[in-house]
Amino acid sequence: MRIGPRSPIQPGRPYPLGATWTGRGVNFALFSENAEKVELCLFDSSGKKETARLILPERTDDVWHGYIPNLRPGQLYGYRVYGPYDPQTGNRFNANKLLVDPYARALSGVLNWHPSCYAYRYGHPKADLSFDKRDNARHVPKGVVVKTDYPWGAQQLPETPWHDTVIYETHVRGMTLKNPDIPAQDRGRFLGLSHPAVLEHLVGLGVTAVELLPVQSFASEPHLSERGLTNYWGYNPLSFFAPHPAYAQNHGPDEFKAMVERFHDAGIEVILDVVYNHTCEGNHLGPTLSWRGIDNRSYYHLTSEDPRYYHNHSGCGNTLNVAHPRVLQMVMDSLRYWVETMHVDGFRFDLASAVARGPRGFEGAGAFLAALRQDPVLQRAKLIAEPWDLGPQGYRLGGFPTGWREWNDAYRNVVRGYWRGDDGHLGPVATRLSGSSDLFWKRSPLASLNYITSHDGFTLADLVSYNGKHNQANGENNADGTNYNLSWNCGVEGTTEDPAISRLRRQQRRNLLATLMISQGVPMLLMGDERGRTQQGNNNAYCQDSDLSWVDWSPLNDEERHFQDFLRDLIALRRNHPALRRLTFFTGRPKPGDETSGIKDVTWLSPQGWEIRAEEWSVPQNRCLGMHINGAEPGVQDDRLLILLNAHSDAIPFTLPGPAYGHRWSVLLDTARADTPTDEDDEPGRPYGWGEAFPLLGRSLVILADRTSPRSEGYPS
Repeated sequence: MRIGPRSPIQPGRPYPLGATWTGRGVNFALFSENAEKVELCLFDSSGKKETARLILPERTDDVWHGYIPNLRPGQLYGYRVYGPYDPQTGNRFNANKLLVDPYARALSGVLNWHPSCYAYRYGHPKADLSFDKRDNARHVPKGVVVKTDYPWGAQQLPETPWHDTVIYETHVRGMTLKNPDIPAQDRGRFLGLSHPAVLEHLVGLGVTAVELLPVQSFASEPHLSERGLTNYWGYNPLSFFAPHPAYAQNHGPDEFKAMVERFHDAGIEVILDVVYNHTCEGNHLGPTLSWRGIDNRSYYHLTSEDPRYYHNHSGCGNTLNVAHPRVLQMVMDSLRYWVETMHVDGFRFDLASAVARGPRGFEGAGAFLAALRQDPVLQRAKLIAEPWDLGPQGYRLGGFPTGWREWNDAYRNVVRGYWRGDDGHLGPVATRLSGSSDLFWKRSPLASLNYITSHDGFTLADLVSYNGKHNQANGENNADGTNYNLSWNCGVEGTTEDPAISRLRRQQRRNLLATLMISQGVPMLLMGDERGRTQQGNNNAYCQDSDLSWVDWSPLNDEERHFQDFLRDLIALRRNHPALRRLTFFTGRPKPGDETSGIKDVTWLSPQGWEIRAEEWSVPQNRCLGMHINGAEPGVQDDRLLILLNAHSDAIPFTLPGPAYGHRWSVLLDTARADTPTDEDDEPGRPYGWGEAFPLLGRSLVILADRTSPRSEGYPS
């Protein structure tokens, strides 16, 4: 249908927000509390020619709305919003700028960093106090009217319980671009990520959920574009509803939905890393692309003493004002959309403390967290917090309410420091192994999301290969990225041909992953760590859309193939032992029904075979301990497990406790003796009796099981 500039537009409805196809036309609704007029601009299929500019005729409760009969899905559109341009009062309206609908379900076109994308005269002596009259429409994406229906099959949601969950953090492009088994047209896209070559790999490892780095549409920062780089990670949102256009061949949500359907068919959940703490519009000198030009005072936290400036709790120039009812509505509508329409299973909230900020700072009982707790749709979704931001009192690890899991960087730091051989880590590593009750005592060990590596920092291979960061490729003189890595290069910085160092590095990688999988809580792995992926010492590869960040799918050598098999077996071991996946914290007392034995549900042992004494915990040089687990949850019988950890460089004979603790100990895993493949026909090692000295090698972790107790068949394994 062709609409001329004088074509009638009907009042329509103020809900739902966004562009909604009714089957007979499209309803448009946009919130702006401080605007004076809103124009809807329609474009041809190329996005280059504006075909109509129509005033939204009605305003209801600060929602501007209108309805156009016979308009159909596929229509491209944007808004021009009128009002005062007065940055010193917080108003930044400029109707010369075409704005992206915050509720657009799809975007067409790319963002080109042109001076007209700024509401002020870019480079003007008065900076943002000046005013720019140029039209930016040719340089910004347009919203797309879409149909939200999809022919979902007889889909069964995995609904994996938290205690069975193993998360794999991954990136749509990085995981697929170099995989030769994926068709070339699908690499780097949603369909490539859900190709059988990837699904079979993840299922084979034992992964139950993928956590995708941002897939909501995002933009690269101007300073990166100037250097020929891009925001590869995607933590710079341009839309909270539209999938990133580069991840699909056709704009719209269908390819994303097809990906989710494939993952679910494979029994794998899909968790999205979402960025509701800031937007790509940056600080007061940033561009005007959407929210800033629609209603700057409502959408952002502005400083009270001078509303020209933004609170920068995100470190990215601005902070979204989720305390505002309409902004909170946008976030909640977005989350429900991804669950109800796109069928995702959960979310990891980037800088979640910033999202939960209100007028008084972080609000544990504030509007955002309260809204999530009561929402009937989102109650079934997995919710994960990155529990900090860069603002005052922003570090909130352990401070999120019931129902949340939290990225536990205290776990990461302690485990890294322990295996590096740092002093004073005996007590802290015991606390982290047992679920971090010091942090999550009001909840359960399952509140702790444990990880050794993530997208932000060294890969696992680099963690044992570099003492310092090597971020020169980022073009910031190696000044970006943290210096607090708790890494150890095992003797030489970077790559080496020394077989002894290479062997030690593989052993340290096994130690770190084995610790992760035997710890109480929810484990998360990083993409490619199972294959020895390296970023050549770059610990901040956010702008590296290159071989530096992508997974290399070349055939593995024997050592790396065996390492991947080791991780697969390790995940299976965790799955088969409910004692490693407890629903409640250890009590330090005998488990119910076993009081007569006097054996606690967990006992910490010294190498001499006795329970660690109080004074031994405080000896800085002590780096060896045993963890005896007396079965699993009440009413569920598991093998008694004995986990021995030795972060010393030398071997230590570890006296096995008994006889009450166990009689015949079989080795399930030994990280120091797992460097070479073994034949399936090889005889298992001999059992060890209580009182024997187990030869615990240097820098190793060993898991033993006492087979004398019957196991329940009723526990999920």
